[in-house]
Amino acid sequence: MIEVRNLTRVFRTYKKQPGFWGGVKGLFHRKFEETAAAKDISFDIAEGEFVGFLGPNGAGKTTTLKMLSGLIYPTSGTARVAGFDPTKRENAYRRLFALVLGQKNQLWWDLPAIESFNLLRAIYGLPAEQFKASLDELVKLLDVEKKLNVMVRELSLGERMKMELIAALIHRPRVLFLDEPTIGLDVVSQKSVRQFLRDYNRRHRVTILLTSHYMADIKELCERVIVIHKGSKIYDGALDRLENAGGARQKIITFLPALADGARAPSFPDTWQSTHGTTTRADDGKFTLRVPGDKVVAVSQEILSTGPVADITIEDVPLEDVIAELFAAQ
Repeated sequence: MIEVRNLTRVFRTYKKQPGFWGGVKGLFHRKFEETAAAKDISFDIAEGEFVGFLGPNGAGKTTTLKMLSGLIYPTSGTARVAGFDPTKRENAYRRLFALVLGQKNQLWWDLPAIESFNLLRAIYGLPAEQFKASLDELVKLLDVEKKLNVMVRELSLGERMKMELIAALIHRPRVLFLDEPTIGLDVVSQKSVRQFLRDYNRRHRVTILLTSHYMADIKELCERVIVIHKGSKIYDGALDRLENAGGARQKIITFLPALADGARAPSFPDTWQSTHGTTTRADDGKFTLRVPGDKVVAVSQEILSTGPVADITIEDVPLEDVIAELFAAQ
């Protein structure tokens, strides 16, 4: 469904010198700086896939989505979405995809959402029956029946994002680009949006490319992720393989010694620092170790043999930490 080959976008920016005379000098001798927001990015996405697109701020995620949407032109490389070249901006292609930007609105701020939906119906030339069927399905899935006639500016952030999703999907696109759709939403709204996207993807086999800084979005929705850093792709594969990056899966062991009043915490063997990695102690007395998965049992036994323990937990290393380490290694 999506084919990207060596996609590159270079931005040329003018570097103004400070002060009035710096502006005057700039009239005659300008200095420019070139920044590659995307560098030789290549990937393929099959129909119906739900792919996470990860990277730190400024990595080039939004730039790539805009190139795939035809909003900006690539400096070099090619992209095809459902057989279309996005740079040609054909009407047939515009009816085929949708782009949702979490920080930008497409709905009329001072009108009820239903008015914007009716406008989109006219823009896309949707038959009345198709429009009603799509609207009824989306409104029911997102549970916003009672909010259709409320001014958009009077909706909560979560309700506005739901309306944005309806506006993006009202014409039943085959490809959906999502750029931070849950940004700023509370936990309940995030969960609702994630559930909707999961159900809609399974029901209609829409190809979805999702960027998000909320790892919960990625872990719950995507089996495959593409990671870019400084404009270049550094990983493309299964999410569980990414979590295992750097060797065997590591675990975090957190435990709280059971101490009598006034008792001091037991001293742990000095060899732990080198054998098991850095041991940290929080203000509440809890100790935290990060150990390879195949050593969890041995380390846990060693902890329990050192002294009485009030509480002990074993967890996976957070995905955020794995990705941060991946960036740091580049």
